[in-house]
Amino acid sequence: MGFTREFMEVQAHGNTKLHVIHTNDLHKATTTIEQYERHLQFERHKIVGVDVKYTNDHGEDQKPALVQLFVGKDHPVLLFQLSAADKNCTKFDNFLADPRYTFVGFSIDGDIEPLGRVGLEIAHFIDIQKEWRVPTAT
Repeated sequence: MGFTREFMEVQAHGNTKLHVIHTNDLHKATTTIEQYERHLQFERHKIVGVDVKYTNDHGEDQKPALVQLFVGKDHPVLLFQLSAADKNCTKFDNFLADPRYTFVGFSIDGDIEPLGRVGLEIAHFIDIQKEWRVPTAT
């Protein structure tokens, strides 16, 4: 059973308000990604923020439960609930694998293998923490 919850004004940092879409509905995920693609086609730097949350399982049984995608404060944040989706979303899978986009996240080393276990690959995935490490951080 598909669900979609939209939050129009989630308070972020300072005065920034975000539009958030939390869904497992394939159609809603597809239309949101199509909106991202329309926006990104005109951008010089095609950057998509990514965060992954996991099931409570351990080791090889742990799978991605939710993938968060973000292309800027003027577009909705997509929280795609993989663990509750009835089947794969081809548009979502193809978007992540598209080499035209640069996907960025923090501490992504632990994300690549679990995503692969469910057949997801992010083509151009950059770890911001490795690229721009805070000098005093451990």
